[in-house]
Amino acid sequence: MTLLAYLPVMESFGFTADLRSNTGGKAFPQCSFDHWEPMTGSVYGGGGKVAETIVSVRKRKGLKEGIPEIAQYLDKL
Repeated sequence: MTLLAYLPVMESFGFTADLRSNTGGKAFPQCSFDHWEPMTGSVYGGGGKVAETIVSVRKRKGLKEGIPEIAQYLDKL
């Protein structure tokens, strides 16, 4: 049986392990990129899917939750 579905990249982490454990190792996903889709919200405005995604990615990577100011990356002469 073949199942075709769209899965956002953010939600795909751990998907293979979950699928295999829930099917007794009989299912094998094959993932490939299909399309881009715009997200709603603002990076700095707070709220919305964009801010939620940024916070969850930074948390997963062990970074501070807040988005750093651009001034932190500018050279100070």
